[in-house]
Formats: sequence, C-alpha cells, structure tokens
Amino acid sequence: MSAIYTIGFTRKTAEVFFTLLGEAGVERLVDIRLHNRSQLAGFAKRDDLAWFARELAGIEYVHVPDLAPTQELFDAFKKHGGSWEAYKQGFAALMDERGAYEAFDPELLRRNPCFLCSEASPERCHRRLVAEALAGRQSGLRVVHLE
Repeated sequence: MSAIYTIGFTRKTAEVFFTLLGEAGVERLVDIRLHNRSQLAGFAKRDDLAWFARELAGIEYVHVPDLAPTQELFDAFKKHGGSWEAYKQGFAALMDERGAYEAFDPELLRRNPCFLCSEASPERCHRRLVAEALAGRQSGLRVVHLE
C-alpha cells in the first residue's frame, strides 16, 4: 500500500522538517498553500524551499494552487473565528467548483508525495482534507501525517 504524506512547516526547524521528509522517503513535495512566498515562511518560502528540497534531500518541489483555499474562505475560518465544520464544507464546495480533484494529475501521487501547508498539525488543516479526498479516489493509498 502506498502513502500520501502531509506536513506543515510551522513550529519545525529546517532540520526537523527535512529529517521527517527523508525518513519517510518522500520524493515529491506538493505545496498546496495559498501564499507560498511570504517572508514569514522562513526556510519554507517557495523558492528557498524548492532549492532546499532539491539540493539537501533530492526531493522534487511542485506548487498546486488549485488545492489551496481562497483568501475569503481562509479568513472566515482563521481571522474571523469561523467553525471548522463550515470551513470543511466551504472547502469541499470550492474543490467541487474548481473540479480540483478531477483535474489533479495522478502522476503527482507517484514517488511518495507529501502535501505541504503551514499548519503545525493536520487536524484543522486543508492538507488533511486534500490528502483524504485523493486517497479516497484511488485504492491502495493511505494518509500519513508527518509531525
């Protein structure tokens, strides 16, 4: 059985982050963040992360923004205290509206992929929703959260 991994970079040093990826055998880092160029991202800023992944760990970096929430959906949950259930429903509707899962390149699920976002844990994070949705569409895939 193959795995889809997920990871968040918040509250992790670069050493811990890349050690987790390496120990899991991740070969492709799939960035599904809405904002991946923020100065606040530290080592996980898009261009730096792509370089570190490739040069330090031999991991391919891919950005798939169609699997990110909209700013409005994100703000309703994070900034305005919306419920997790409302966020999940809104995110599912957004993915359906975009046809994101149908348009997702299944090739990206090969080579031990890991879905990346900023949240420290997967419990209330869209990376978990994405990984579970994609695993549910292809038999033989399980979701593993790297923490």
